[in-house]
Amino acid sequence: MSEPQGTQPSEDGTQRLPVLDKRETEDGNGPDRSESSAAPEPQGERGRGGRFWSARRVPAGIVALLLLGLTGLFLYDIVSVRAGRPGMAWRRELARQLAERPLDDTWVLVGAGIAAVLGLWLLILAVTPGLRDVLPMRRTHTDVRAGLHRDAAATALRDRAMEVAGVQSARVRVRRRRARVRAVSHFRELDDVRTDLDAVLADAVRGLGLSRPPSLSVRVRRPGRKG
Repeated sequence: MSEPQGTQPSEDGTQRLPVLDKRETEDGNGPDRSESSAAPEPQGERGRGGRFWSARRVPAGIVALLLLGLTGLFLYDIVSVRAGRPGMAWRRELARQLAERPLDDTWVLVGAGIAAVLGLWLLILAVTPGLRDVLPMRRTHTDVRAGLHRDAAATALRDRAMEVAGVQSARVRVRRRRARVRAVSHFRELDDVRTDLDAVLADAVRGLGLSRPPSLSVRVRRPGRKG
């Protein structure tokens, strides 16, 4: 017989803990303790992580310093004019040149082209994420992001490729969308080596845990003749 399931106080003031009968556990009537007590992860937390955005510290610092210098010069010139002093010679010369030179002048076109190129460069930096060498990995938690450097991914794939029988050497280049593998086989049939490489590297790419696994491009050749 099993003990009472509830906790009841005894005569000496202590409480009995619930005890399960062995038959209940064997029959499957008792609570199942084989599953983990941790709460399951919501499916929404699993998904693809976007690319990492660069801080752009160097371009932002250069632009900030240039704007600060120009603003300081113009502010000093305005204060000097307000104080009764003549304006700076370079500003007067610049104003005269801009007023006298036509729009199709060579120097005006060169200056406008440089300004347009700089502005386009800043716009590209503003709308692109950067950090192309860091491949985003799958996100299992919303508050954790991980990335894998391309060189590290290439090294991992190269090590797996060298485990295939018949591979003498291998070169791997990993890009955002494609991983190129160039292997040299000194024995076995090339088709067999390529088949094994496709299977091993496909498993290796899945093991990297990338949010967007790159496609594989595998080529196998014989070593060149010496001399």
